[in-house]
Amino acid sequence: MPRFAVEFHPLAADEAQAAERWYRERNETASGRFQRELDRAIGRISEQSEVGSPYLSNTKRVLLRRFPFFVVYRVRGGDLEIVAVAHARRRPGYWRAR
Repeated sequence: MPRFAVEFHPLAADEAQAAERWYRERNETASGRFQRELDRAIGRISEQSEVGSPYLSNTKRVLLRRFPFFVVYRVRGGDLEIVAVAHARRRPGYWRAR
């Protein structure tokens, strides 16, 4: 199966960095685990774009297993755009205008 090129919306990249930084300030091990799990989720999405569950505004999402975050994405042509790295319990759908 072809692998999609992954592009982050600038605000999604900021969200991922902020979450990693939050974990790093509290626990270096948790920070590394968060980053690995996020990388693994994005890798799965890039190889099988249908892996996510249908979500809002013509997007899909993949939940992280050990952390209260999910990745919101959409496929546009041959590219995959990460729209948000969202906390599961905060402001649902805040990213819709992206």
